[in-house]
Amino acid sequence: MGKIILYQVLPRLFDNHNTTRAVSGTLAENGCGKFSSFSADVLDRIHRMGFTHIWYTGVIRHATATDYSPFGIPRQHSEIVKGKAGSPYAITDYYDVDPDLADDPDKRMEEWKALIERTHQAGMRVIMDFVPNHVAREYHSVCKPVGTKDLGEDDDPTKCFSAGNNFYYCGAQPLDLSQVLRAHPVESSLKPYSEFPAKATGNDCFQACPSGNDWYETVKLNYGVDYCDPNGRSNHFQPIPDTWDKMTQILLFWAGAGIDGFRCDMAEMVPEAFWAYAIKSVKEHFPQLIFIGEVYNPDLYLYFISAGFDYLYDKVGMYDAMHAVIRNERPASDITVQWQNKNNILGHMLYFLENHDEQRIGSDFFCGNPQQAVPAVIVSALLQQNPFMVYSGQEFGERGMDEEGYSGRDGRTSIFDYWSPATLTHAYETDNGLTAQQRELSVTYAMILYTAAHEKAVAEGE
Repeated sequence: MGKIILYQVLPRLFDNHNTTRAVSGTLAENGCGKFSSFSADVLDRIHRMGFTHIWYTGVIRHATATDYSPFGIPRQHSEIVKGKAGSPYAITDYYDVDPDLADDPDKRMEEWKALIERTHQAGMRVIMDFVPNHVAREYHSVCKPVGTKDLGEDDDPTKCFSAGNNFYYCGAQPLDLSQVLRAHPVESSLKPYSEFPAKATGNDCFQACPSGNDWYETVKLNYGVDYCDPNGRSNHFQPIPDTWDKMTQILLFWAGAGIDGFRCDMAEMVPEAFWAYAIKSVKEHFPQLIFIGEVYNPDLYLYFISAGFDYLYDKVGMYDAMHAVIRNERPASDITVQWQNKNNILGHMLYFLENHDEQRIGSDFFCGNPQQAVPAVIVSALLQQNPFMVYSGQEFGERGMDEEGYSGRDGRTSIFDYWSPATLTHAYETDNGLTAQQRELSVTYAMILYTAAHEKAVAEGE
């Protein structure tokens, strides 16, 4: 396959020409990027930057404050949606795609499949999210294949835990959002959100009253692990839990739609035994498909690689070291320590300097000057054969210092709001309006990435 150079892009933010940029603005006010923004010409330009794969982030339909009920899509209650656009990781239908991204919401699936084909024709492969740990509180699939049962459809909600349930329940208690609404007030014409019995929250909160810091908009999926066993956490993997089969079928559905790999959100919150089962099942049918795991605990790396993951985030390790070296907080010799510590699994580690969870290099919270990180880009991209990922806008020095709404001014590009980052509004157009410094940085990135992807000494050499 050669060296993977991965481009992470949130289509909602890409090529959005609406520059209103109202704080906490609606879709009508602030606009939204579309699948069609990735034209053949745009994709060719991305490929010529050196990218081999594109991770289209936030494609699967998720909870949003925008009302799509005229298109047969259930409306989501705003009290359990983060921001106006909503979190891409609060999935409402695993078999559907985000109507925000379609020119015609009724044809959203056809438009997504057309983008997959255009990406392939441009010489790149397609990665999409798989979010296995949690779903939106109002999850309900309206696009599931005939004969497929919905998550929770056969649950017994009187049991806090049952190996046959898809969700965990908090006893005979209603969901209490009082702490959440104090932290994140919401204006709504709807009646207060009601859930009985309360389901456990996605970040392993097994109480009926999540806080504003919890993943309160999500519910935890049950893979047969009893977290509330009075004798200590226990596993119930025989017979195979129903959730395992349902989630494996979702993976097979998207693999059959032509994608080339999954970036698996918070993979370490789901048991390794499930991954071994699911990845084996998928690769029996699609042997070339790759799995990228978001795993932060280095002590677990070998377990997840053994379970079948092709690549894992090297966040607690190389990213943290690079971050500190760029900021003059650690000596550069620490870079050697990090890669040598993982020498036996080095080819499985995904390097990056930005992603949607981390602060932008150019932000005031990181180092304020994206040029300062060019040496780190060179090392990350050229040191080893393992993959390197760039977050869209990074190659132009996006600073992430906008105050978009829900996320505030935190040095990150919001995943919760409708917005148009200035660097991505026209970035891949011929007359893109970038500054001289931004153009210079993008040329530098292109030189590094093209070298990484095409120079055999880098792509194949040790």
